[in-house]
Amino acid sequence: MQSTKPLVIVILGPTASGKTNLAIQLAKHYQIDIHNIDSRQVYKGMDIGTAKPTKDQQKQAKHLLIDICNPNKRITLHEFQKKATSYLNKAFRTNEIALMAGGSGLYLKSLTGGLLPPEVPPQKKLREQLQKLRKVECHQLLQLCDPISAEKISPADSIRTIRALEVFYSTGKPISSLKSIKNPPWNVIELGLNPENLDQLINKRTQSMYKNGLIEETKELINQYGYELPLLKTIGYEEALCIIKGSISTSEAILITNQRTRHFAKRQKTWFKNQHSPKWLNHENSLKESIHLIQEVLG
Repeated sequence: MQSTKPLVIVILGPTASGKTNLAIQLAKHYQIDIHNIDSRQVYKGMDIGTAKPTKDQQKQAKHLLIDICNPNKRITLHEFQKKATSYLNKAFRTNEIALMAGGSGLYLKSLTGGLLPPEVPPQKKLREQLQKLRKVECHQLLQLCDPISAEKISPADSIRTIRALEVFYSTGKPISSLKSIKNPPWNVIELGLNPENLDQLINKRTQSMYKNGLIEETKELINQYGYELPLLKTIGYEEALCIIKGSISTSEAILITNQRTRHFAKRQKTWFKNQHSPKWLNHENSLKESIHLIQEVLG
């Protein structure tokens, strides 16, 4: 018997794997919108460095949950989950299916895996104090108060490290103990992209970012929010910032960005392998295969 629950279609995969293009093709086929699940594309003014859908791509299919807040006002996982759930429920009023695309594992887990993040608002003064510490020092603090989260969070990921410390100092409890699971009110099909030539795709995209204005975009972020904007630690923006300061050349920045992006993609693939069970698609025939798998679920 076919379930009466609506269906959420998820396009997931590592960065630069082609999620946006496939999502646009599926959105056109089913005449639906695309819900973003990329943790950086939610911020206004961070377009080139986050590979946000271009203006032309946004004309081809409507993209929701992008440009929803300014970079100096960080959105928490709980806030994103609440907003995204509202958008999905709105979509289900007119369609039996909704489409999500992106590579942010926790954002995805909060919507498809029923993860319930703690409701702890940002603590400005605490964040300012933690941001003055080196990444390794913050991670050492996290190891002391929440070793479970420290094991899961990379020492280089200062944003998630600081968030976990923020939750601990606000509640006295580790963030790992405050998260709970509740089954979402919809069915989910996860379709994964992981092309064999991912390194080449990453290199190509990095070159394109620098060619198409990443440095200028970074300068504009600095003009609006200052050099200390935490999101300037994001891959690509941090290297562009170093170019602006004169500490590295553009060619060096491209090499570093490529390397960091490859490492990030590796972590993403590990997450998807351990936390999800997507149906991995043939990259050369992903649209046809996706439609076939979706129709099997819809019946």
